[in-house]
Amino acid sequence: MMITGTTAMSFRLHVLIFFFTLLFASTNRAAAEDNGPTVTPLLSTGTTVAGETLHYPAGGPAHVTAAIVTLAPGGRTALHKHGVPMFAYILDGEITVDYGDRGKRTYRKGDSIMEAMDVAHFGADAGAQPVRILVVFMGAEGVADTIPIK
Repeated sequence: MMITGTTAMSFRLHVLIFFFTLLFASTNRAAAEDNGPTVTPLLSTGTTVAGETLHYPAGGPAHVTAAIVTLAPGGRTALHKHGVPMFAYILDGEITVDYGDRGKRTYRKGDSIMEAMDVAHFGADAGAQPVRILVVFMGAEGVADTIPIK
């Protein structure tokens, strides 16, 4: 069968539309794949900032607690330890943590840490703005996340 005249033009137009549809569909699919999630690693470690090997508490079933801690300028935490591993990500501001004979360290917006567990420490905000910290405790039911030192 031979296609001629307006039928041939209509056929070519349909073929052209079909190929453009395929082209745009694959371009959109590629764009969707390009707009997929990106992963930016924040921290991957088996030790705390004090060089301690991470260890999970014995006790009850696993229990994770996530919170945002805010400390005002001039504010300070109590001297404490952690009974469980604690990941921290500084959202805003900066905090200086005093680890006693292990020294002081200042953490700023964008820093990630695996906090000391068995080393007593306290944090202070000496900056002009509040410090906001995302903290994630990886513990167990019945085990204290934070242990005050008196």
